[in-house]
Amino acid sequence: MSRISRDDVVHVARLARLELADHEVDTFTGQLAAILDHAEDVAALDLSEVEPTSHPYPLVNVLRTDEVGETLPNAEALAAAPHAESGRFRVPTILGEAP
Repeated sequence: MSRISRDDVVHVARLARLELADHEVDTFTGQLAAILDHAEDVAALDLSEVEPTSHPYPLVNVLRTDEVGETLPNAEALAAAPHAESGRFRVPTILGEAP
């Protein structure tokens, strides 16, 4: 017996506001049944010896530490800008706000 019926797929599609053709309902019924079977296989595993984790691999910070270094002089940075004004980058107006 299938874990999910055609009517279940139609019901879920309606809740998600999806229009499915008959052949799509048949396709998704089979696919969702396979997913539920796999979930059942995973649920049957004995995980009593497995520590809970948020990620399968140990994570370490891959970013370097911040170090204060030499900075670019303001005039040199603005020299490459398409538009500069009063020692700042001039950018287009956003959402109708005046600069």
